[in-house]
Amino acid sequence: MQYRLPTPKQSHFAILPAVAAAVVAAAIFGVDSITHPEISVAPLYAAVVLLVVKILDTRGVVLVAAGCILLAIASAAMHDHEELSLVAFVNLFASLIAISVTTYLALRNQLADRALVEQAHLLDVVHDGIVVRDMNDVVAYWNQGAERLYGWPGDQAVGKVSHRLLQTVFPAPLEELKAEMLRTGRWEGEVLHTRRDGVQLNVASRWSLQRDHRGDPVAIVETNNDITARTQAEDTLQRTQSELAHVTRVMTLGELVASIAHEVNQPLAAVVANGEAGLRWLGRSTPQLEEARHAIERIINEGIRASEVIKRLRILSAKGEAERIPLDINQVINDVLPLVQREALDHNVSLLIEADSDLPAVLGDRVQLQQVVLNLVMNAIEATSDVTDRPCRVLVRTFLSEDGQVVVAVQDTGHGINPEDADRLFSPFFSTKSDGMGMGLSICRSIIEGHDGQIWASQNMDHGANLQFALRAYREDAS
Repeated sequence: MQYRLPTPKQSHFAILPAVAAAVVAAAIFGVDSITHPEISVAPLYAAVVLLVVKILDTRGVVLVAAGCILLAIASAAMHDHEELSLVAFVNLFASLIAISVTTYLALRNQLADRALVEQAHLLDVVHDGIVVRDMNDVVAYWNQGAERLYGWPGDQAVGKVSHRLLQTVFPAPLEELKAEMLRTGRWEGEVLHTRRDGVQLNVASRWSLQRDHRGDPVAIVETNNDITARTQAEDTLQRTQSELAHVTRVMTLGELVASIAHEVNQPLAAVVANGEAGLRWLGRSTPQLEEARHAIERIINEGIRASEVIKRLRILSAKGEAERIPLDINQVINDVLPLVQREALDHNVSLLIEADSDLPAVLGDRVQLQQVVLNLVMNAIEATSDVTDRPCRVLVRTFLSEDGQVVVAVQDTGHGINPEDADRLFSPFFSTKSDGMGMGLSICRSIIEGHDGQIWASQNMDHGANLQFALRAYREDAS
């Protein structure tokens, strides 16, 4: 039902009960004045108090009650003194007590009603849509926020099944959500609602279970907040971030063009050399078929090697939607390392790997995780390349942490991390390189956090830095 505070426009509705109260009071006074004083009529003045309690404030009700008491005393005074007996005085006293007690209880009830009305008014002025529904999902209360949010006035919404009215789309079966609410007393999540004009809204909904004095569930208070604009902004931000990640990935690959060209030229040169050797073996007076077969096998192997380089390059530079599939993190790393081998050789950096072969799978996007590994390894190579007083090494390790997470660590023997830069290392547009954009590590953080993981950097005990990221292990029986 809808609650509203009385307003001046409603004051003319109070005329009828006021007139009725005056008529009743006059009738009681008349009857009480002509009947024998031992006949108790005055208690009926309590009805007058009950008639005015809904239309008058506390002072008005007290004045009416006082008037009724005076009328009762006046009626008694109008009788002859010979008729006044002890019974008559007892009846008069009891009547005054009845009027007083009725007035007290009526005022107390009036205060409680006003408190309810004020609370309902507070719910009305709340910006969020507040809906109270019974355990059968029938709407019992619909505040002004709900009217503004959905377009249905309260008198049209009350009595309807809320989920049918709003065409609610739940994130899980309704029975499961209700079971959780009955178990915990509350539920919150995102649902889809449809306005009266057909516009679909993304709504953050919070349900609170109301129980009676026996503990039985009686109603659900539902608070709804429109987050459509926020959700759209988050989607836009995610698409923009994906675009930026793609651009950064392509830029990183651009820096590896020379290395990749070298990697491809090597197998192509071998293909040519083996092809010429095979022709020579076949061109002899007595063709050497076995030697020619070996040459052809080497051609096939080198062709496969070149194809793998191109395949990795195309996958890493491809643009597409993120996917979440079980992955072997060691295989993800193995797919990336051949692309940076030439870069490591050119900078005289030894590239090492220590992989735990018993690691569980992780749930993630292959290309995005490859980009993270590529960025971290490339940063480590660059950080180590100008070191002259010690061996230049980059070590890629994988291991299982104590809390059961899969960890990838990229350690270098470079100059390490400036303590002043530690807190800003993963911030957008921060770079320690003069020609850097400052987006590589920031995007790495976004990707890892998008996989519900963590990424951090620390200083090695001896030399260099250690950049690590951790992902939750994926186990099919727990999914």
